[in-house]
Amino acid sequence: MRALLVQAQSPLTYWSYHFALPYVGKAAALPPLGLATLAALLPVSWELRLVDLNVEPLRDEDLGWADAVLVSGMLVHADSMRTVLRRAGALGKRTVVGGPAPTTSPLLFSEADHVFRGEAEGRLELLVAALEDPGVPAPRVLSPPTTGDAARPDLRTAPAPRYDLLQLDRYASLSVQLSRGCPFQCEFCDIVEVFGRVPRLKSAGQILGELEALYRLGARGSLFFVDDNFIGNRRAVKELLPLLATWQEEHGHPFDLYTEASLDLAGEPELLAAMVQAGFSAVFVGIETPSRQALAEAGKRQNLRLDLAEAVRVLTRAGLEVMAGFIVGFDADREDIFDRQLAFIGESAVPRAMAGVLTALPGTALWRRLEREGRLRCAATGDQFERPNFEPSMEERALLVGYRRLLAALYTDEAFYGRCERHLEEAAFPGGGAVTPGWPATLLRAALGIGLAGRRRARFWRLLAKGAARGRRGFARAVTLAVLGEHMIRYTEEVALPRLDAALATLETAAGVRSTAIASTVTVKTHLPRALNPGAITHRVSEDARPLA
Repeated sequence: MRALLVQAQSPLTYWSYHFALPYVGKAAALPPLGLATLAALLPVSWELRLVDLNVEPLRDEDLGWADAVLVSGMLVHADSMRTVLRRAGALGKRTVVGGPAPTTSPLLFSEADHVFRGEAEGRLELLVAALEDPGVPAPRVLSPPTTGDAARPDLRTAPAPRYDLLQLDRYASLSVQLSRGCPFQCEFCDIVEVFGRVPRLKSAGQILGELEALYRLGARGSLFFVDDNFIGNRRAVKELLPLLATWQEEHGHPFDLYTEASLDLAGEPELLAAMVQAGFSAVFVGIETPSRQALAEAGKRQNLRLDLAEAVRVLTRAGLEVMAGFIVGFDADREDIFDRQLAFIGESAVPRAMAGVLTALPGTALWRRLEREGRLRCAATGDQFERPNFEPSMEERALLVGYRRLLAALYTDEAFYGRCERHLEEAAFPGGGAVTPGWPATLLRAALGIGLAGRRRARFWRLLAKGAARGRRGFARAVTLAVLGEHMIRYTEEVALPRLDAALATLETAAGVRSTAIASTVTVKTHLPRALNPGAITHRVSEDARPLA
C-alpha cells in the first residue's frame, strides 16, 4: 500500500502568524503532529508520504502515486479537506478523513470513503484491512467504542511520531504531545468530550525519546507541548520535569519550550519553578473573562479560586510569557464587558491576548444546553468573525460592535507595544535558554522591515532598548514580540475588522428584510376581518422573522 497523508491548509487566522513568518524565514507555524502520530501507527509495510498544504502544494504526481489518501484537519480546515477529498476521489483513490473535525462533525465530509472518528491507537485494523482490500466489509463511519481500552487509549504504548516525514526546517516551532484530556469541565470546551476528564500520559522515557529523535534530525529552537492542559496530571508532570531539565542541560538547551495550562498553575510554585528550570518560557492560559458570573456560568470554577490579574503576574515574574484567551458573548455578559475585558488585559500586560466570541462547538455541554433551549442556529465553522452560531443573550448587534471595538483597541500600535513594554519590565529571564536557529537573520529582517521601513519603527527601537536592558533573553523576547506584533496588528486591521464589518452589514440587511416582512404583515392585518383570531397574525409574524434572526 502507498498512502498519502495530507494536512489541510489553514486559513489566515491570529494563530497562523502569516505576517510574522517571513521575518523568521519559515513557511508555517507548526507541523501536523497528528498525521506524524498516525503515520507511526500504520503498517510498517506501507509506503508513506506526508504533504502539509501549509508548506507545499498538493501535486497531481503525489495523488497519482497513492493508493489511498488520508486527510486531517479541524473545523476551520473543512473547506480545504473537502477539496482534497474531491481531487483524490476524482482520480479513483480510496479516501479517509480523520482528526478533530470529522470526530465532532462527521456529516460534513460526504466526499470521503471512510470517516474515522476519535483516536487511532488500538483501532486501525478494520480501516487498514478495508483499504488493503476493498472487498472487506467496513462501515463508512468508524466511530470510537464507548467502553474498553480503545475508547481511551493508553498513551504509554504509543510509538514516537514519524518526525522523519516532516520538513522540520519549514516550521517556526516544533511540537510533541505528553497527554490527552483535562480534569476540568468548562461548558464551551470540547476537549473533555473528545479526550475525557482523566488525563492520559506518555511516560517520561517516551517524551525524552521523542525529543532525542527531533534532536538527531537537527531540530532546535521553539518547541510546543501541545497538551490542552499540561498540568492536568500534576504528579506525573512533577516527575517528568527534572528529567527534562537534565536532558536539556546534557544537550546544551536545544529547545525553548512552551505549552498550554490552566491558570491555577500560578498556585503551584514548585511546579512553576520546575517548568522554568526545564526550559519553558511561555504558557497559554484560558482566562476567558473578568466576570465571575460568566465564569461560574461556563463551569470555569478553577478561575473563580484565583485573583486573575495576580495569577498572571505570578507566572510572568516566574519567567513565563503569558499568552491568554478571552471570550465575550456569555449569557451573563452585559454591554460593559468589552470595557472590562480591555481594562483587564491592559492591566495584566498580556502581549498576545486572543479574544473571541463564544462559539457552541458540536458535542459540548454548551451545544447541548443551547439545543435544549432552541437557540442553536447552525454548525460551528471555527470562524470568529461571522455572526454567532447561536442566539446570544446580548443583543446581537451590540455584541458584534463591542467585539469589534475590543479587537480594534487591543491591537493598535500603541496598545500592543505598551503591553509588550510592561511585560518586559515585569518579566523574569532566568537561565541561559535555547538560542533559536537563524536568530541573526531574524534580527536583521526585523530591523530592516520593522525598524527602518515600518510605520512602527519608533516603537520597535524603543521596545528593543527596553529588552536589551533586561539582558540577552530580554532582548530576544523584545524582537520576538515585535515580529509577532506585525501579524497581530496587521491581521486585526486587514482581516478581522473588515470581516466583522461585513458580518454587521449582513446582520443589518437581515434586520431590514425582517422589518419589511413584519411591516408588510402588519399592513395586511388592517384589512382583515375583525373576527379573525389575532393570535394567528402574531404567529405568522414570528415565523416570518425566525429564519432571519
